[in-house]
Amino acid sequence: MAASALHSRLKAFPSLTFILVWLLASALLLTPGQMRATTTVDLLVRGGTVVTMDAQRRVIPDGFLAVHGDRIVAVGTAAEAGQYRAKTVIEAGGKAVLPGLINAHTHVPMTLFRGLADDLALQEWLTKFIFPAEAKNVTREMVRAGTRLACLEMIRSGTTCFVDMYYFEDDIADVTEAAGLRAIVGQTIIDFPVPDALTPQIGLAQAERFIQKYKTGHPLITPAVAPHAPYTCAPETLIACRKLADKHGVPLVIHLAEADTETQTILERYGRRPIPHVERVGVLGARTIAAHVIQTQPDEYAILKKYNVGVAHCPQSNMKLAAGVAAVPEMRAAGLAVGLGTDGAASNNDLDLFEEMDTAAKLHKVVRRDPTTMPAEAVLEMATIEGARAIHMADRIGSLEAGKLADFIIVDVSNPRQLPNYQLASTLVYATKSSDVETVVVNGKLLMRDRRILTLDEAAIRRETATFRTRILESLQK
Repeated sequence: MAASALHSRLKAFPSLTFILVWLLASALLLTPGQMRATTTVDLLVRGGTVVTMDAQRRVIPDGFLAVHGDRIVAVGTAAEAGQYRAKTVIEAGGKAVLPGLINAHTHVPMTLFRGLADDLALQEWLTKFIFPAEAKNVTREMVRAGTRLACLEMIRSGTTCFVDMYYFEDDIADVTEAAGLRAIVGQTIIDFPVPDALTPQIGLAQAERFIQKYKTGHPLITPAVAPHAPYTCAPETLIACRKLADKHGVPLVIHLAEADTETQTILERYGRRPIPHVERVGVLGARTIAAHVIQTQPDEYAILKKYNVGVAHCPQSNMKLAAGVAAVPEMRAAGLAVGLGTDGAASNNDLDLFEEMDTAAKLHKVVRRDPTTMPAEAVLEMATIEGARAIHMADRIGSLEAGKLADFIIVDVSNPRQLPNYQLASTLVYATKSSDVETVVVNGKLLMRDRRILTLDEAAIRRETATFRTRILESLQK
């Protein structure tokens, strides 16, 4: 078409002229990133400060997070979010977006024993109160009720993954899956009769059935073997647990070096301290998670490092039972992965990892009389990426990176006690409370949004808990 003819047609249709000019101008103004095709995702979080906890520990002000299915597909600045179109969009301005917190050691059904027996030494607390209360009350029904209460508490406080060891773990796994949380769930093996097994052999058989049910790529539940402790499990029981874990390639969870009474007992029985003892027996190995690890000597860190043992540090429980203070700075300096655990609510008395972070940072400062020990950044690592290392899942969770599972939380950081917020890590560790958690996502699924629980019936859980409180009190009066 001749230029004069085109000019005539454009004069005849002024609106067409305007459209063509607008399209040309828009194309010239678009950046290469904006010209890319829009990608549809399931969830887009934008506008918040994204605390990635990746290898560079990037913190992205006015960032975004894109999720498709159970995976994070992109993390970046809000300016880059335009290429994503989402079914669900969460505006996170004024908030922090960070990896879900990881509770590296707990006993979730024991929420129903919260406050039952306090201010006692560890062995007295266990033998005179907790073991008897468990013998009279622990059933499948009780375990399910306690787990529901624990899941409610953990979702509200920003925990997205936990490591459990208790009884009737198949019921714990079932309730946890329904709540939408991620967990390593360890069937406890112990040498004396317990609610779900009269002998360790029965416990081992149950553990194997449980492992076989969940070990084939379950999206949320990782089964484990959980020998209770070296002072409650004979060497042959510990060996059988290690063989079972190795046979199925699952984690092994154990209480280890948790009190001076344990150290004394193991020395008297076997002539060695707890950590050299479990090495000699052969219980240490692939994917071991050791809880507490208080009673240590410097030469024992090398043993734990040799087997890549992950350590769960439980400062509040250890303080409350006066069990001692784990040498966490030294273990971290030795290259050990140390995460944070609450222990059970019967000895803490909550499952709040924000409290645990604050306590861990301050406890080690005062013990060493050194305010530079355990800075806020290090403790935040322990609750996220280092916690993931400690439970041998850092390839999947613990940081916000493309390709990892979409486990994250959105936290309000605009409350008066958090302002003016110069250092975000310090704000999160020292000033933030679990009640500041607004939204929780696990495996790409919203479990809580704007503080509204989406996967559990909170009113029903409160009623159920009241019923069990009455039952437990009556059982102890008989």
